[in-house]
Amino acid sequence: MKITFLGAAHEVTGSCTLLEANGKNILIDCGLEQGADIYENCEIPVVPCDIDAVCLTHAHIDHSGKIPALVANGFKGNIYTTLATHKLCNIMLRDSAHIQEFEAEWRNRKAKRAGREEYQPLYTLQDAENALKMFYHYDYNEPIEIFEGIRITFIDAGHLLGSASILFEITEGEKQERIIFSGDLGNTNRPLINDPSIPPVADYVIIESTYGDRTHGARPDYTAQLTEILQETFDRGGNVVIPSFAIGRTQEMLYLIRNIKEQGLIKNHANFSVYVDSPLAVEATNIYSSGLIDYYDTETLELLEQGIDPIRFNGLKLSVTSDDSKMINFDESPKVILSASGMCEAGRIRHHLKHNLWRKDSTILFVGYQSDGTVGRKLVDGEKIVKLFGEEINVNARIATLTGISGHADKDMMINWLDNIKSSVKTVFVNHGDDSVCDTFASEIEARLGIKTIAPFSGDKYDLITGECIEKGKIIRVEKKSEGRHRADTVFSRLYAAGQRLLSVINKNKESSNKEIARFADQITALCDKYDK
Repeated sequence: MKITFLGAAHEVTGSCTLLEANGKNILIDCGLEQGADIYENCEIPVVPCDIDAVCLTHAHIDHSGKIPALVANGFKGNIYTTLATHKLCNIMLRDSAHIQEFEAEWRNRKAKRAGREEYQPLYTLQDAENALKMFYHYDYNEPIEIFEGIRITFIDAGHLLGSASILFEITEGEKQERIIFSGDLGNTNRPLINDPSIPPVADYVIIESTYGDRTHGARPDYTAQLTEILQETFDRGGNVVIPSFAIGRTQEMLYLIRNIKEQGLIKNHANFSVYVDSPLAVEATNIYSSGLIDYYDTETLELLEQGIDPIRFNGLKLSVTSDDSKMINFDESPKVILSASGMCEAGRIRHHLKHNLWRKDSTILFVGYQSDGTVGRKLVDGEKIVKLFGEEINVNARIATLTGISGHADKDMMINWLDNIKSSVKTVFVNHGDDSVCDTFASEIEARLGIKTIAPFSGDKYDLITGECIEKGKIIRVEKKSEGRHRADTVFSRLYAAGQRLLSVINKNKESSNKEIARFADQITALCDKYDK
């Protein structure tokens, strides 16, 4: 019974952990890294075709985004998650694949003109669709035996529609261990969804630490904050541009704006328009409105019983096509523009920033976490010039932040979550946090709860019977790579994965007939001769 930390170790994104038990290899999350990379993540130490299952905490791309690549490289197991996560991944992974293919097409146009080699996408739309066929969804608090001696249960994590902490109950011989992966724990008293559930008793806990060095403070009045920003900006004749994560945060903002409109809080601009300019956000909004009542909080259920859609209202305009998006900038009236990505790294938001950052009458309102190195973080940190589409844009707009609306639990909330089960816990592992935050939060847990706590690095491997570290990963800081070097590394990673898969196939054919083995060997030798230059 062993656990290896792979992604989101001393980093915030790219969640991925390998659990080995009863001869099975199980991944908990398989996410893309977003924003600046701090450490080199070690490769998954088993080939994709030898991974038996993936257990997914929630749909955000930094937790789910590499699943199609895993499938493309030979993974054939089941993917376990909740119904809402399954529905959201159905749109998110397709959208991610579209972005991968679009980027490859764009890069290859440049590469062809420059005489460079063709760029290969991480995965394709077909890979995403193949992956989605492997999803199996379950309710919260429903024990599922995924293999003999291995049972999982999804527990509401309160972070996103369908988000879960995952409890593993493992019997290996005479040994029994209970391991809980927190996933991303949600903030409390947020619109639409429930607070995180009290965790069940566990021997080991793997907990996130996004806000492990701070508290959100007293719960602010989100409606009052947003009303003040909207009123002031509209009075100046400007737009409020909100870079917002397409799934989760966009729907929360719609909930708040519906409330503002319903109460008539904006004076002289009561009929202001709200554009949701993201095909993904539009699809997600439809899913949020599709009656997934098991995931909603009491207040939302009460609205639904009254026949009120909690996230739709007069003046809401859903922009799907690129022509729809372009037309927004021909609307000269003050308005709200909600667009992805939330960290301003890609997508239509960059066009809206280009049209509004230079305007003194507009406001750019940030409503979510901004990773180091992203355009969003640079704006929040006060940079006066940013580059978009190769053009330097002066930052004249008001840069504002809606305080306290984070989708993540803060330090005290996570400590309280752990405090419920501290008497049973042998060790807590801290991940999914900035480099120094992981260490800070680990020390905080030990000091306040008296539990042995470790902040592992990528590649660190632990025996869950003895609790000891049995292998240390190499701590290698990432050096900024040129586009060409990054492209070469990506392609070589695909080649290396293919080679690892070939070794696995060779081992599985050990009992084949001599004739079949000989023919297989000849094919491999011929392939090697072709490329052995």
